[in-house]
Amino acid sequence: MARNTFRIDEELDAPFQWGQLGRAVRYMGKYAKNIATVFVITVASTLLGLLVPLLTQRAIDVYIPAKDIESLLALGGVMLLIIAFCAFCARWRYRLNNRTGQGIIRDIRSDLYAHLQKLPFEYYDSRPAGKIFVRVVNYVNAVADFLSSGLVNAILELLSMVFMVFYMLYISPPLTLVILSGLPLFVAYIFITKPRQRRAFRLFNNKSSNMTAYLSENINGVRVTQSFTREEYNLGIFASLQKDTRDNYMKAVRITHSIWPVSALTSWLVVAAMYIVAAAGIRSGDGHMTVGTVIAMAGFAWRFWWPVQNLGNIYNSLITAASYLERIFQVMDEPVTVSDVPNAYELPAINGIVTFLNVDFSYEPGVPVLKNVTFEVNQGDSIALVGPTGAGKSTVINLLSRFYNKDSGGIYIDGHDINEVTLASLRRQLGVMLQDTFIFSGDIMENIRYGRLDASDEECIEAAKAVRADEFIRRLPQGYLTAVHERGDGLSAGQRQLLSFARTLLSRPRVLILDEATSSIDTQTEKLVQDGIAALMKGRTSFIVAHRLSTIRSCTRILYISDGEIAESGSHDELIAKRGLYWHLYMSQLQA
Repeated sequence: MARNTFRIDEELDAPFQWGQLGRAVRYMGKYAKNIATVFVITVASTLLGLLVPLLTQRAIDVYIPAKDIESLLALGGVMLLIIAFCAFCARWRYRLNNRTGQGIIRDIRSDLYAHLQKLPFEYYDSRPAGKIFVRVVNYVNAVADFLSSGLVNAILELLSMVFMVFYMLYISPPLTLVILSGLPLFVAYIFITKPRQRRAFRLFNNKSSNMTAYLSENINGVRVTQSFTREEYNLGIFASLQKDTRDNYMKAVRITHSIWPVSALTSWLVVAAMYIVAAAGIRSGDGHMTVGTVIAMAGFAWRFWWPVQNLGNIYNSLITAASYLERIFQVMDEPVTVSDVPNAYELPAINGIVTFLNVDFSYEPGVPVLKNVTFEVNQGDSIALVGPTGAGKSTVINLLSRFYNKDSGGIYIDGHDINEVTLASLRRQLGVMLQDTFIFSGDIMENIRYGRLDASDEECIEAAKAVRADEFIRRLPQGYLTAVHERGDGLSAGQRQLLSFARTLLSRPRVLILDEATSSIDTQTEKLVQDGIAALMKGRTSFIVAHRLSTIRSCTRILYISDGEIAESGSHDELIAKRGLYWHLYMSQLQA
């Protein structure tokens, strides 16, 4: 049994490249002012906060023995001011970090979305939508949080550790060495854990992506699920995917959360060792080893290991962000294979003379779909493409619209090679209605205006009237302002296609492309829409992919495509007289 695409784990075996992190850091440049402000206020609050152990030492060693109440009260007041200032700085810092993080989320997500808009059909043909959604939403959130807080915090924590080392060396060099003795062991553990942690998060991300893809697919296909009573079976699949996700998450966090206990244990051990060394110094009569010194150094020891533990957490975030960055930049680096060539020029207003010359095409290497296809269409001609399913009919119009790149040969409109003109100027003059009619969330008027935003309400209504959509629209509760949901839920398949007709007509195309445009319209509706199609085709070169002979009989020419080649070409009467492939198709439909 073939594996569903949502169950296939994505392989990213290359080691993490620090250049990717540098590439992500560039998103921080726009917010340099916020980041610099956070840096300054945090350094200031850290330096002041580190005075507290020194003030405590002075209170214990000087003011308390001397019973200097006034100095103790003054010292307490200074400490309160320092604490209040640090609290104010922390609040300010969090606000700036959140603002920066949301800005970075917007910028990365906008770039990612813009690139997804440019990627060709072939990219989406091979990927479940859910696996794309999780990159744009979940992964960007995690990466932006790390960029806005993690990197800055890492630098600040390192600076805090350096400041504390200088403070501690000023108070007691021997005890400082004891406190620092556990650091090499902790760093060694971090580097030992790093590869396992990254592999674990990669696997978790794969399973999470699989689950999201399956969920997205099943929400879109819920009607089919209920029609075939697949609820229990699908629940089992989803439970299995959830279990894979949960198990791999638990494995990843077990490795991740082992860093904090190791850090905590190391800090306890070095503090205990510091007390032992301090006790030995006091017993030996070392005049520099006072009670105030020991208490101050204990305070610094705990404070020193807080940044160490925070750096461990930041390192965890780095590993997670690295895993997400791989997938985000994997999408951003996906080549836009269908794009404007260098020096592409604007396609001028066209008449609609279309030429295919020895065109070959394959979706997969070695599996040809079109083979040496050659034909020419005059201005105003209507061309019907007929033939068995999978013969290559839709592929012809997909190549004309440059949704895919041909393998070889040439496609020309009015003598212009469509590969040499800009995509925008080409598609502005094509009116394409694909087999999968898509209605967007919004109201009826917005959907008709989708392809031409400057159109007036009157123009939208005229387009709807021309394709016989006006009558059913006016029967809706709010007429043209009636809200429709995603994919046009609440409208019949025929009504959705009539709206697409109006949308296409409003765009004023010079070449019209209809791919199975009447496949979901009943016989009665079809009679109404034929006049609309005729008005749509008038004065335009038209390509029609259809199985209904009533739609194609009046076309100027019919191309019968079989096995990727044009097997027959001619008008309806000419092909009937030949009694060939088209004749067999026609007779089979008549008998049906």
